[in-house]
Amino acid sequence: MRDFVDGTAFNFEQGQRARKLFAAVVLAALDDAIADDKKYGNGPEQIARWARSRDGREVLSCAGIDPNERVVQGLMRFVAAGVRTSVALSREESERRSQAEAEAA
Repeated sequence: MRDFVDGTAFNFEQGQRARKLFAAVVLAALDDAIADDKKYGNGPEQIARWARSRDGREVLSCAGIDPNERVVQGLMRFVAAGVRTSVALSREESERRSQAEAEAA
């Protein structure tokens, strides 16, 4: 029984690592689309095309994201905002946004 539990925990851990790896691929695709948007002006269309493609749907699924149209629209809005993923995920940006929302309310 102990071997089963250890094996299950190990498999779960490996699955979590794989999910994080695919999430990193999604973040890289977002950064690429943001760069395309700044350079060519077609970033939201690029990320939508990728997310709707077979490979994009597979990567999103492996990252634990349901590849539906609502997700595609959200990715497009994120790219249109033009904030790089490293900045958007930083604590300072999060605090700045929450402060701006508090002032607006």
